Amino acid sequence: MTHIAVLGSTDMDLVTYVEKAPQRGETVTGREFRTIPGREGANQVAAARAGSTVSMAGAVGNDGFGTRLRSALELPHSRLRSSGGTPIGVTTDHLRTLEGPSGTVHIVVDDEGGNAIVDIPGANGTVDHLAPGDEGLIASADALLLQLEIPLAAVLAGAQTARAHGVRTILTPAPARPLPPELLDTTDVLVPNEHEAATLTGRSDPFAAGAPLLDRIPGVVITLGAAGSVYLTRDAEPLAAPAPQVTAVDSTGAGDTYVGAVALGEERPIRESMACAAALSVQREGTSASMPCRSEIEARYTS
Repeated sequence: MTHIAVLGSTDMDLVTYVEKAPQRGETVTGREFRTIPGREGANQVAAARAGSTVSMAGAVGNDGFGTRLRSALELPHSRLRSSGGTPIGVTTDHLRTLEGPSGTVHIVVDDEGGNAIVDIPGANGTVDHLAPGDEGLIASADALLLQLEIPLAAVLAGAQTARAHGVRTILTPAPARPLPPELLDTTDVLVPNEHEAATLTGRSDPFAAGAPLLDRIPGVVITLGAAGSVYLTRDAEPLAAPAPQVTAVDSTGAGDTYVGAVALGEERPIRESMACAAALSVQREGTSASMPCRSEIEARYTS
């Protein structure tokens, strides 16, 4: 079974569902409010649900949200079981609890499935280096998943550690920002959306944006929302993965579901793997709660 280490953020999503998102200065009436564990790093429970062993490194606060976030990660996320018959969750031995608030993310989701997001880092903002034991965790993994919702110094340290130990690194460059060359040079697969790819390259067309990225990174997956995604490598023609025609309920976390599928892409054709997982995700509300388990992906893939 693939072992994936995640170094990233763990937040409580505070989600409001509305018919239409408010404009600046406008007040609207919401339909529903939920608190849902999630965000970039924790959303890689997608990989656990799809059949990997996943270990989470990062930080939560010593508030009520922190307790709920840890418990949510540790719940079984896969229908696979260990040799002892125990359901598999995300290992949180490297998820620190610190004084102060946990990270929170404030999300407005409209009736078309679109979203607007405000991120308040909380404990995630203190993860600016590798903690004791993190190097060993990364070295033991088959792949390291990284995002940009913790300080860049820790992201770079994680990527460089992974490279030193021969561990495959998959980076989601969100929130969008220019990245130092040394981080790009230690990334094996980059998974930006269209906006993030344009920020990194200055090119709005995803195929054009892929060219300069491939100068530094062996593989690039650019997600295109309802249009699907494109997978580019140095030694093959681009692979387009059209999005299946489904009714989107909530697109929050769909990009992270793509990443979980990319991490497992070698087990089946990567184009179909990504399309199946994302199609299932957007038909459900929430972030981590919307991510499909392995049996669902297999059923969609073979249907």
